[in-house]
Amino acid sequence: MTKRKIVPFVALTLLMLLVLSACGGGSAGEDNSAQNGAIVLNGAGATFPLPVYTEWIQMYKQVAPDVTINYQGIGSGGGQKAIMDGTVDFAGSDSLLSEDQYQKMPDLQMLPVLAGAVVPVYNLPNVQNLVLDGPTLAAIYLGKIQKWNDPAITALNPDANLPAETIMVAHRSDGSGTTEIFTAYLGAVSPEWKENVGIGKAVAWPVDQTGQGIGGKGNPGVAQAVQSTPYSIGYVELAYAKSNNIPMVKMKNAAGNVVEPTLETMQAAMAAYADAFDEHLTATIVNAPAENAWPIMGYTYLIIHMKNNTNCAKTKALVDFIRWALTSPEATQKAADLGYAPLPEPVRDKVLAKLHEVECNGQKVWP
Repeated sequence: MTKRKIVPFVALTLLMLLVLSACGGGSAGEDNSAQNGAIVLNGAGATFPLPVYTEWIQMYKQVAPDVTINYQGIGSGGGQKAIMDGTVDFAGSDSLLSEDQYQKMPDLQMLPVLAGAVVPVYNLPNVQNLVLDGPTLAAIYLGKIQKWNDPAITALNPDANLPAETIMVAHRSDGSGTTEIFTAYLGAVSPEWKENVGIGKAVAWPVDQTGQGIGGKGNPGVAQAVQSTPYSIGYVELAYAKSNNIPMVKMKNAAGNVVEPTLETMQAAMAAYADAFDEHLTATIVNAPAENAWPIMGYTYLIIHMKNNTNCAKTKALVDFIRWALTSPEATQKAADLGYAPLPEPVRDKVLAKLHEVECNGQKVWP
């Protein structure tokens, strides 16, 4: 069987192009910030936070009706490239910038705005409450486990009637921060994965060589791939699993406990790595050792310019929007309702402190 690429429906594609209402940042591409006195910002990047960004933008229209943001969900890799190329004012990314990228553009800053769970999802008729552990999940994606009734899976699900069917394995076909989080977890639980496949926005999927691989663009593409392919497994951000009503795998975590992705289990993972932030204000939070932690977790970030800003109205608008998203009770509640984990207060305070350092033409926009 050859690898199949899933093309998302037109409606999903249209969803990726959002007209948000608020922001400002560096100077990118054509300056269109003064249309009828309004401020316009252009951004692109991760699909991981797209559901909550959609809601936030609609909410923020009531706060700042003269500010508009255009955000295109093209994946973290595309967002990083766009801000490096200067074609957007800000980017969304779940994938971390490389040291080479920081050296080329030291003015860039990643700001965590939310955390979210990456969840394995499956299409397995007549099987509910599927449980996997990290090594078994890695073996599936390595192509080592190819049948649903493999002994490793049946041992974790003794009461399930698992079929002798080939496991079809869905993955992202584009550069993806969701993939970076997922492969970071597989690398943490499987030395073979870490050594032979690695961690990143895009990897060479072993299941493509076994004929099991299905490529999907964006979180919507992987969700569609799993929904339309019996006996398949995939990985998406939690909000996509919930909104599409796709069954989610329960995971045995590092402490040996079977957990589901909830606000409580996500917060447990974040708390376990509260001191893990580096000098770039980024952190990896997979495979947390806490008793009730969801194991496949990651922060999603906005990437902005810190100093090289020349359009001060846009820059201030961007800072104002991020401040609102982090501090508004309505914004944080909406994020939680959609299945995301708002930042812990100590992390939020670090981001707010960094926003105080943003400058335009040598002057701080939020003194």
